[in-house]
Amino acid sequence: MEESEVNTTGESVEETGSQPNEPPRSGVESPAEPSTKSEYPLATLADLPEKLRLGAAEAGWTELMPVQAKALPYLFAQRDMMVQSRTGSGKTGAYLLPVLEMVNPRLRETQALVLVPTRELAQQVATEAEILGRGTQVRSVAVYGGVGYGEQMAAFKAGAHIVIGTPGRVLDHLLRRSMSLDRLKFLIFDEADRMLSMGFYPDMRRVQSYLPESHVTTFMFSATFPPQVIRLANQFLSQPGVLNLSSDHIHVTEVEHVFYNVPGMDKDRSLVRIIEVENPLSALIFCNTKVRVDYVTVVLQRFGYDADELTSDLSQAAREKVMERVRQGTLRFLVATDVAARGIDLPELSHVIQYEPPEDAEAYIHRAGRTGRAGGTGTAISLVNPAEGSALKRIGKRFGINLLERPLPGDEDVERIVSERIITLLEARLRNRDRLQTERMARFLPLAHSLSESEESELLAMLLDDFYQETFHAPVVPLASDEPSPAARRASSPKRSGDQRRSGGRSHYSRGQKRRGG
Repeated sequence: MEESEVNTTGESVEETGSQPNEPPRSGVESPAEPSTKSEYPLATLADLPEKLRLGAAEAGWTELMPVQAKALPYLFAQRDMMVQSRTGSGKTGAYLLPVLEMVNPRLRETQALVLVPTRELAQQVATEAEILGRGTQVRSVAVYGGVGYGEQMAAFKAGAHIVIGTPGRVLDHLLRRSMSLDRLKFLIFDEADRMLSMGFYPDMRRVQSYLPESHVTTFMFSATFPPQVIRLANQFLSQPGVLNLSSDHIHVTEVEHVFYNVPGMDKDRSLVRIIEVENPLSALIFCNTKVRVDYVTVVLQRFGYDADELTSDLSQAAREKVMERVRQGTLRFLVATDVAARGIDLPELSHVIQYEPPEDAEAYIHRAGRTGRAGGTGTAISLVNPAEGSALKRIGKRFGINLLERPLPGDEDVERIVSERIITLLEARLRNRDRLQTERMARFLPLAHSLSESEESELLAMLLDDFYQETFHAPVVPLASDEPSPAARRASSPKRSGDQRRSGGRSHYSRGQKRRGG
């Protein structure tokens, strides 16, 4: 997809169609032509209905944030939109305000579905919906895994108008027929890029088959628009407009430059925690010496990651073995020195990680430039101590690079994220069990309860750890040429009888993306 330019005065948007070389979804033309300028001025609080102004005052708003002011006119016009906006920008209010105004509180049906990546975000959005909607009589509910179904099902029976949930738990309710999307008017993807990185893509596609035949206005919010998010948009949105809230132009092709301040004695464990939080689809990890390359590779392999190394000391046979996996796109993490990585082309590389910052500024540019190629986006991550951080900032100033510092994730952050992912994986596996398998599983329920309440809980932790590593971090096995991909097999599996609404479509993701669901 070519770079799209958006005037940030809110006066114009660009329509986007299907990706080149992809079959267009029904109703989406390919390629799309830029739309003409729309006469949408910036919105203000005074433009909102009184009941929404009261909700905004209840939330402590004194004015609309930029994402709200620019996006609201398009969202109120019920136009499918892709909005590039980061966490904390006010995007939640941007889509809740139009939804709260346009759903019918007298119709006791689900009319808006907000898909989010985590239970924390589901709870946050539901709380904001309750505050903003106090004068609207609109009811909302947050649904997510890891808790019982009772309260969520009671909210559906009471007539929840807005459902905010993780794709896996939403799909569970649809399969149980405890909720229906037959009267759905709005579908919102909040943090679409994170949902893909959490492994929710198969569930999102299955949810799609439950959407009504009539057009559902769809809004997609994402901090970045890498190719997989663009493809997701093509599968759900119809001729969407695009708005960017972080610069004068929307850049589908861009590299995000991030750095973490890490303690020198904990750098290896910090790298592991960063990998779990960032969840790169693939990464080239740079070190300055061969000894450090070997050490980092061993650490990653011992933690269960699919990693290999490339240094000038490798034999030709060993180098060819690594390069073959690189060419096939089946190696997730390649650890290398600058010299050894010369001439290696990784067109779909999602991340460059600089375990050790380079010794000169030009080397940083060469390293970071390995990602974000061929129309994609990428992330360049640097692990630095305070002195290295100062040098990195000088590089950023010299080359006009916007460097973003992120807080170093702790063990609790990793535990929370891993728990979210494993619940998603386990619930997806449970949904695919037939009656006989469920009956067989029942033999172990008393033992599971006993282990969870005893000192033997480490046995359960060991099983969960093995399952997570084997499912989420296992090496990618190349598919035989005549073997359909997992995504194709999922797409071709039978859907629920009598309700084949929107088909699940073939995934166009790379091998690594197929393996990890994002």
